[in-house]
Amino acid sequence: MLLHISKYIITRHLKRAPNIYHSNISFRRIWTSCQRCQIQPQMKTKRHVSPEMVGVVGLEIHAQIHSTTKLFSSSQVKFSAPPNSLVSFFDASLPGTLPVLNRRCVEAAVMTGLALNCTINKKSLFDRKHYFYADMPAGYQITQQRLPIAVDGTLTYSHLGGKKRNQVVTKTVRIKQIQLEQDSGKSLHDDYRSQTLIDLNRAGVGLMEVVMEPDMSCGEEAASAVRELQLILQALGTCLGNMSEGQLRVDANVSVHRPGEPLGVRTEVKNINSARYLARAIDYEIQRQMEIVQAGGTVLNETRAYDQKSGNTVPMRDKEGLQDYRFMPEPNLPPLLLYDSENVPEGLDPTQVVLIDRLRAELPELPGIKRARLVETYGILPEHSFILVNEDGLVDYFESVVKETKAEPRKVIGWVMQELLGALNQQNLRVSQSPVSPSALAELVNLLEAGRISSSAAKLIFQELWKSPGKSAEQIVVELDLGLVNDREKLLRICQTVVDTHPEQVRAIRSGNKRVLNKLIGEVQKRTKGRADPALVRSILEEQTS
Repeated sequence: MLLHISKYIITRHLKRAPNIYHSNISFRRIWTSCQRCQIQPQMKTKRHVSPEMVGVVGLEIHAQIHSTTKLFSSSQVKFSAPPNSLVSFFDASLPGTLPVLNRRCVEAAVMTGLALNCTINKKSLFDRKHYFYADMPAGYQITQQRLPIAVDGTLTYSHLGGKKRNQVVTKTVRIKQIQLEQDSGKSLHDDYRSQTLIDLNRAGVGLMEVVMEPDMSCGEEAASAVRELQLILQALGTCLGNMSEGQLRVDANVSVHRPGEPLGVRTEVKNINSARYLARAIDYEIQRQMEIVQAGGTVLNETRAYDQKSGNTVPMRDKEGLQDYRFMPEPNLPPLLLYDSENVPEGLDPTQVVLIDRLRAELPELPGIKRARLVETYGILPEHSFILVNEDGLVDYFESVVKETKAEPRKVIGWVMQELLGALNQQNLRVSQSPVSPSALAELVNLLEAGRISSSAAKLIFQELWKSPGKSAEQIVVELDLGLVNDREKLLRICQTVVDTHPEQVRAIRSGNKRVLNKLIGEVQKRTKGRADPALVRSILEEQTS
């Protein structure tokens, strides 16, 4: 049952961005008009903006830890559960309840810190951050302000740039810190009835807040960094990263200035739940601030929200003064101590403590390392490795096809990038939903490599495999009579007919225009429904037109 709170009481406290979750956007969908980080105007008012001004972007990312229970209680974590059905006494802040730290959340934070090249603090502290929201019943949040669990890391990310957007541009953003903290509940505002409904299911869920330094300059860079972090978290299993369910929420700090001058006044765009909208919000905000400065105005230090319908950022509240959160040490939690295997104190059971070196040894292959391995092992282009890694399940699909076929990996990547991804995108399907299995595609490629079908017939067979997943490529070849025609006598007759019916083209060829021969080859393929051996056809036609 939802808890009711008077709108009159909460109006001045609940002016936060609405919790509207958007679809998870893969890399190919986060490109914006900000190509090569050149800000393009998105506002109705068009003024000349000094090209010397640049944007400065820093991010604060809240990643929901993939755990079955909450950070300090045994309540389950489940999306879309009935309101207030997953709330313990501690989550509701009833008197006398105490926090019990979830070991899984600690290990997730350590693994994430290691993957982001952070220094793991073997001693970290918990603090209370005081502020009132109706969906935070304790009146404070347990977080790590003074000494977080991980500091001083780096995230290397890439995006496609260049004129044709086929060049991999690699950059690095510094990670200031990673801290453990608990999530708040969820407020649902009913303006019609002048009331707010509170759902505490999310209250107390474990979060990792990843704070990035202001090392980015536009929306595309920020979106690419978030996407890379999302891939890393998913590879680690520390966060599912489903932005549509609020498992990854981003606050963007944006300012503009001229290089060499102090940073400008920043604004904070809150609670963005889509990489595509993140890019658009940042680009709009940079442009808005540039136009204000160019017109002689002053950028306000305020919190803003992104309106996806208008494509604009809108003000939520100002930050005229530094808010006093009255940080204090959390009295009910001792310091969090971590160890390496060789320095576990006597009397402590190694199985009952978190060992940093053990977690480091368990790190999986991370996206950047996987891309480098794909390029080195299979000789594919870097941009192809980028797309393979960014599409969930595509690397496994590609490698499965390579293992089952005799074709070169570069030929396989062509089928995966063009035919498979093209069909998946057209129907908005994930790789795991592909009607064409890796084995089926490998069989098709093998038929093409063995010279039993032509390339045009192979594409037709792929379309049939997509429509009829239960059939094999061999079966479709027999049913549609798509086997390669390499009977020389039969092709001689067909080629002669084509030569006789195209005298002008024949004269052009004999006059030295050899490119016209391709047209005759195309005519032969039409008559054989694309089944003729192209090499044999070319040889015969060259003889007949010489």
